[in-house]
Amino acid sequence: MHAIVFDTFGDPDVLHLQEVALPEPGPGQVRVAIYAAGTNPVDAGNRQNGSWAGLHPPVIPGCDASGVIDAVGPGVTCFAPGDEVFYMADFLHNSRGTYAEYQVVDAALIARKPQSLTHVEAAALPLAAGTAYETIIRRLAVTQGEWVLMYGAAGGVGSLALQMAVAQDAQVIAVARAHHHELLQELGAVACLDYTTQDVQAWAQTIAGRKLDAIADFVGGETLAQSFGAIRPYGRAASIAGVRGELDQLLDLNLTFHGILVRPEQTRLAALDKLVSTGALRPIIDQVLPLEEAAQAHRRLESGHGQGKVVLLVRE
Repeated sequence: MHAIVFDTFGDPDVLHLQEVALPEPGPGQVRVAIYAAGTNPVDAGNRQNGSWAGLHPPVIPGCDASGVIDAVGPGVTCFAPGDEVFYMADFLHNSRGTYAEYQVVDAALIARKPQSLTHVEAAALPLAAGTAYETIIRRLAVTQGEWVLMYGAAGGVGSLALQMAVAQDAQVIAVARAHHHELLQELGAVACLDYTTQDVQAWAQTIAGRKLDAIADFVGGETLAQSFGAIRPYGRAASIAGVRGELDQLLDLNLTFHGILVRPEQTRLAALDKLVSTGALRPIIDQVLPLEEAAQAHRRLESGHGQGKVVLLVRE
């Protein structure tokens, strides 16, 4: 089969297409003929230096996929060849990822593809929407009428988290560059702020008319720490990226902080399917590129200015 491989850590140019052995499913596993593979910042990070994730080149990157089951291993009874599925494979200690024509994955980690979505759309969901679900639904547990400040709202995770918060009847103030604001308003943000030209903390409190209930940070750096003053006492904050800066206000304001690294989970995929089927969630696609242009996909990821997800088309 064909797969994207990197033989050494480095910049996007280390990614190349090559032929590798076709994997065979073992007990409890299925082999998926991949139609589309989602790309994520963790893929680019692991390509740069995946030693933190226990990776040792050569590596096939990728953890999101949508496709059709091609073969099943012993003991698999809940899926059969021909079933359309989507899933998130592990990005830790896994050197055979989803940037490939086929992948073997544990049957306990996959779910049936949402019927209303194409393979490209479904491949955009597992990690990004799973991260959004962990942030908005499980950890921050936003509820009706709460004010939520969301950094990186136009990105792959943010555009999905925004939809989930709106589905919970929360009031979302979305932070992104001005050219993303039309999309964010379409997705349900009550207001949009441009971090390059506006004082986000001050404007967010002015818009809400009070301190905020929660902050979701999909950017990292000092962004979150600089915004603690906008949260009410006993409020909540969450980040999926590195947090730096002065963190004393976490204590002074009695804030609950959630650090989030999403892990593969079948039940969460079922929850995403339900959100899609009710119309509460739709993937936002930034670009669709052929598998052999994985390096270009990573350059787009690393630009930090995408709107939604970049997906690799593996087969028509």
